[in-house]
Amino acid sequence: MYSIGQVSKMFDLPISTLRYYDKEGLFPNLKREGNIRKFSDAELEEIRVIECLKKSGLEIKDIKQFFEWSSQGSSTYENRKKMFELRKSAVEEEIHALEKTLAMLEFKCWYYEKAMADENEDGIKDMLPDKLPAKIQALYDKAHE
Repeated sequence: MYSIGQVSKMFDLPISTLRYYDKEGLFPNLKREGNIRKFSDAELEEIRVIECLKKSGLEIKDIKQFFEWSSQGSSTYENRKKMFELRKSAVEEEIHALEKTLAMLEFKCWYYEKAMADENEDGIKDMLPDKLPAKIQALYDKAHE
């Protein structure tokens, strides 16, 4: 069993956030000794799921829905799976967008490094859009998908 302070440190979450999750009913089996919350490994796993879903863009009300479905048993497997599939797709789209952004940033770093070395942009402009060095061309192409 873990105290709220220990859990706060483990997950780098404010104690107020853990209290909020509890108030929202996300820890239905949380034990208390007096007025002190005692977190088990089950609650730690619930926090991992909550944080995963939050980072994937889900709101607390939707995360609550997931836990309600979980408490209803096997009849909600399809709903839960669909929720994770939708979040997975959203995260994959976000990763793709970030990869394009990263490619542009890497290309521009190369661009200005070369421009500084050449003391102008003329040589680079002559290579655009399809005569860049292979690695840089791949970045350029990725950024312009």
